[in-house]
Amino acid sequence: MTKIVIVGGVAGGASAACRARRLDEHAQIVLFEKGPFVSFANCGLPYYVGGAIAERGKLNVQTPQSLHKRFNLDVRTLCEVVSIDAGAHEVEVVDHASQTTYRESYDKLVLSPGAEPVRPPLPGTDLPGVLTVRSIPDVDNICALVTAKQARRAVVVGGGFIGIEMAENLIERGLSVDLVEMSSHVIKSLDYDMAVDLHRELRAHGVNLHLGEGLASIEQREEGLAVLTSSSKELLCDIVILAIGVRPESKLAQDAGIACGPRGHILVDEHLNTNLPDVYAVGDAIQVTEFVSGQPAAIPLAGPANRQGRIAATNLLGGDYAYTGTQGSSIVKVFSLAAASTGLTEEAARAQGIEVDKTYLTQPSHASYYPGAKMMGLKVLWEKNTGRLLGAQAVGAEGVDKRIDVVATAIRFGANVRDLVSLELCYAPPFNSAKDPVNMAGFVAQNVLDGKVRQFFPEDVDGLPRDGSVTLLDVRTPGECARGMIDGFVNIPVDELRDRLDQIPTDKPVYLHCKSGQRSYIAYRILVGNGYECYNLAGGYDRWSAITQG
Repeated sequence: MTKIVIVGGVAGGASAACRARRLDEHAQIVLFEKGPFVSFANCGLPYYVGGAIAERGKLNVQTPQSLHKRFNLDVRTLCEVVSIDAGAHEVEVVDHASQTTYRESYDKLVLSPGAEPVRPPLPGTDLPGVLTVRSIPDVDNICALVTAKQARRAVVVGGGFIGIEMAENLIERGLSVDLVEMSSHVIKSLDYDMAVDLHRELRAHGVNLHLGEGLASIEQREEGLAVLTSSSKELLCDIVILAIGVRPESKLAQDAGIACGPRGHILVDEHLNTNLPDVYAVGDAIQVTEFVSGQPAAIPLAGPANRQGRIAATNLLGGDYAYTGTQGSSIVKVFSLAAASTGLTEEAARAQGIEVDKTYLTQPSHASYYPGAKMMGLKVLWEKNTGRLLGAQAVGAEGVDKRIDVVATAIRFGANVRDLVSLELCYAPPFNSAKDPVNMAGFVAQNVLDGKVRQFFPEDVDGLPRDGSVTLLDVRTPGECARGMIDGFVNIPVDELRDRLDQIPTDKPVYLHCKSGQRSYIAYRILVGNGYECYNLAGGYDRWSAITQG
């Protein structure tokens, strides 16, 4: 009979335990969790604060009792594994409930310690009212503080997933919220040019954004807490949420001689073995391979952690499953919008020396003539010349998850961006357009790779000459132009273009744009067919306008 000990009872650990039981009815499986809860929905914590999840008990996906009853697991909460004796195949355990210490033997050991929120060593970050969000007790503390103090003002430090979700849910709770983010934009898995849509949404719902601002210190004042930023802004509040990021809880592994990466993440092979015999590791504490680039990465997401737990349990019982990497597919709700992404961002790809090409589209979530269609922005990235799909990002009110899931699947199976053209996706007017936005992205990329269109991008607009050496042409309607134009562009609507070719010099390059890039592509083909050299603005006026407004 195999004895399996698992350290950590949330996503990766609980998945490993249940998979091991499904594969071996007779194995002895002991699951240690240092906190009071196992298998809880940590991704749902902000929504409990905001009230979308009304019952606290809904956060408990499983309990020690339910895991024992269904899977015959020996689940021990408030039991912290403090050391590993790899030679003796034993762990040392502190039972915080009884204040006792004992040793437990194992044949196979799975480490799933997770990651802990970063609390930077800055003045005031340990003050009462300065909290992090990782566990059910954390949100209990937040809710109690909001209620007891009748808190009305909050500062959230960090614009990642947790920071954004907490900002939204504190607004829903009735607080005013300032969000401080050191980067130029929120959500690291988006590029700036897509995150700007979220900036607009956050501001529209009352979140005061402080971008490009770091946390300097926190002070206790008579009127509450004062958050001081790197530019000397002073933000008064009743509660501070630190959502700066996470670090792996790998001290147990390091002390046992398990190899770790430069940032403390546990190193594993493709079968999730550590360098110690019979010891596996999964979840947020491990270093993974980023699927698209093949580079080492830390990507703390629940989906990969669950899959890793399943793979480790299979392998420790004699299987031969490989974990093939993490591509970082993710989605976040931001009030009425959703933002999703998969694969590399443009920034990350360029940092790794990959030659990137891209396009933007603005498309309806379903057939535009059917009621209720919502517009979404889509950005697709591919490797220049080869067309290898690198990543995609989408922001919109509806249908965002569907499109990114399609691209994520295509990337996982090694698709070229040209392959998006051939995807046969479900269509009926209430659900889609006959040409899905993902197909449309493939059409644009195919045209770029085949030389049928040459693009320029929003970041190129300011650098275009305004000295008459090129023609800058806006092909929107006069009504659209009345609401705003890019400096230096002249208006000839696309439907008038053939009749007004004599107004466009043939010896100068023509830079075109419309609202989204679609009508200006038609204008592009008209002009190219008449001997002009042309360039089309990817994403059109709307994407340029969103970026310039930030």
